[in-house]
Amino acid sequence: MQRAICIIRCVKTRPDLSKHERIRQTLIEAIAKGQYEPGQRLPSESALVKTFGASRPTVNRALRDLQLSGVIDRRAGSGSYVRADAATRGYLFGLLIPELGRTEIFEPICSGMADAQHGSHHALLWGSSLADSANLEEQASLACRQLVAQKVSGVFFAPLELTPEKDLINRRIAEIFDRAGIPLTLLDRDLVPYPERSQYDLVGIDNRRAGYTITSHLLRRGCRRLAFVGRPRSAPTVDARIWGYREALAGGEAEPHVFRIDPEDRTEVKRVLDDARPDGFVCANDFTAAQLLKTLDALGVSVPDDVRMAGFDDVKYASLLSVPLTTIHQPCADIGAVAIGAMLERLRSPKMPPRDILLNFHLVVRDSCGSAAR
Repeated sequence: MQRAICIIRCVKTRPDLSKHERIRQTLIEAIAKGQYEPGQRLPSESALVKTFGASRPTVNRALRDLQLSGVIDRRAGSGSYVRADAATRGYLFGLLIPELGRTEIFEPICSGMADAQHGSHHALLWGSSLADSANLEEQASLACRQLVAQKVSGVFFAPLELTPEKDLINRRIAEIFDRAGIPLTLLDRDLVPYPERSQYDLVGIDNRRAGYTITSHLLRRGCRRLAFVGRPRSAPTVDARIWGYREALAGGEAEPHVFRIDPEDRTEVKRVLDDARPDGFVCANDFTAAQLLKTLDALGVSVPDDVRMAGFDDVKYASLLSVPLTTIHQPCADIGAVAIGAMLERLRSPKMPPRDILLNFHLVVRDSCGSAAR
């Protein structure tokens, strides 16, 4: 069994890495890609010092870590050599996450992937990021072609959302990898509208059940006129949460009120307040909740005194808002680790049926939902 090594190459996405870790990861990637074959000598310490602009002790530490991981052998007076059992050209995976940097759940998901250990030598490569512009489709095609050219064994893809062209772009991305015979594992969301199902493995949480759970909590806290707020063209995960929200309201006194609005638009939020007269909000995610909280404050509506509020994701700032947010916690690091395992299983058994691999979540109760009694 090969020793497991999982890395992320792009330094800008892992600013927490020290210099010796960056050197180590770069060398591991080169080995995984076959740039250094089993038994081949690595560049000398002097050469690595010049290449990375690092001190000799820093380079020495990186090489020592590779030795302790079983990747290389270090021979006194001779140099460092790739071990025959650690460099048999392992898997090289691509990462295509357009929302990285705008959706906070993906950074810890990627960290979980980087830290995963699954008994298989593999490395992770970032595809080009997609910017907000008129040529998103062209950028997506370029990013895909780059990964195909790298001959990646599989791609982890978090489908694009919130743009008018998202469905077309997501389909085109999938088609490119399908034609190249490269398997996709989807992170967090599908690329078709909920409740439809694509042909790819998906790793995330049960968003429908999460929507039911958070809505039921607000009902228990005394809410009777709950509104769901999300943005237009959101990911299918939001639609799943809306289904769960509706199911929690079914059979009770409350009627569903679903609004697809910009939570920063005071006019739209005021219309929601006038039309639905809500005493609580279920927000599509924590980012939406944070913006809605700010808008409500500007309109003189107090959370939780006038309305209660909850979100999804439990991002870093959820507990730091002016009113700490009740939310659904996603096990992001575990999602990343499980995604690596799912991809390896797919490569071993390519004819398996597509799978939804849904990890458990938990409710985090904070001040935004108020006390049990009104």
